Amino acid sequence: MAEGKKSSSAGGMPPSEALVLEKMVDYSEGSIVSRALVQSKVGTVTLFAFDKGQGLSEHSAPFDAIVQVLDGTAHINIGEETVVTSAGETVLMPADIPHSLDANERFKMLLVMIRG
Repeated sequence: MAEGKKSSSAGGMPPSEALVLEKMVDYSEGSIVSRALVQSKVGTVTLFAFDKGQGLSEHSAPFDAIVQVLDGTAHINIGEETVVTSAGETVLMPADIPHSLDANERFKMLLVMIRG
């Protein structure tokens, strides 16, 4: 370990480095791949790669979640609304509102869940 660098307690994210998030998770045919970057009592930060046709079924969470789309496009259903979002865009999914996600093409996202 280089002098001055600390080991990461955050999980899969090395400290003190500039990272290209979309390169930290790969697509897998017919699957959803996830990689936890930070896991703590106050929240989580997770990368996802969805193959075309994959998605997350409707569910709700007791905490706000923020989706940052890194690659491709997605349809995110929040309550009665559908948000079509693409790379570079960010969507807030409020706590306790049912939401789901559909990948009409391959896409990658960063999910930040705040537990406070």
